[in-house]
Amino acid sequence: MESQNLKHRSRDDPRFTTTTSNEKNRANRREKRMAMAKRGLRSLVIAVSFPLSLTLLNIYLFGSGRGYASLAKPFWFPPLWLLHTGCLASSFLMGLSAWFVWVEGGFHVKPTALSLYLGYLGLSMAWHPTVLWMGDSWAGLLVNLAMVGTLVGCSRDFRKVNPIAGNSVMPCLAWAAFLATVNLKLVFL
Repeated sequence: MESQNLKHRSRDDPRFTTTTSNEKNRANRREKRMAMAKRGLRSLVIAVSFPLSLTLLNIYLFGSGRGYASLAKPFWFPPLWLLHTGCLASSFLMGLSAWFVWVEGGFHVKPTALSLYLGYLGLSMAWHPTVLWMGDSWAGLLVNLAMVGTLVGCSRDFRKVNPIAGNSVMPCLAWAAFLATVNLKLVFL
């Protein structure tokens, strides 16, 4: 009979809930991890969107390709939209690999990595208007060769901090080498 007088315990009933310090610690750890994940995601968005927005602005301002479009080109030359897409993909990968290095604290450990990355950004922003808008193939070739050099340095320094970051630079290096080939052909047209 006594069991009939007992009330059913409910999870929602505040009289019967007990929290232990173990549960509180677990909740605090979960909140800290969530806060770190949000900061990490926010920094990733910034690291990738910064070079992408610079490249998009560069394409918008100088992407008409009036110098590039007026040239007689061989059949294997990429169309203008493919050049823009390749530059956007390269900017995305470089932003991602720079973020990998930043997360590991690599820009403090290897300050030359940041200099090389910023040098690459500047050179990639200079290549687009030089070749596609002004049509100056010689200057574009010099800018592109300097860009290849900064990418080799980025790959080397990034790999010392984070191997994934160093490997993420390789497609950008292949794209820059292809652009150097296009530039070289433009010089001798």
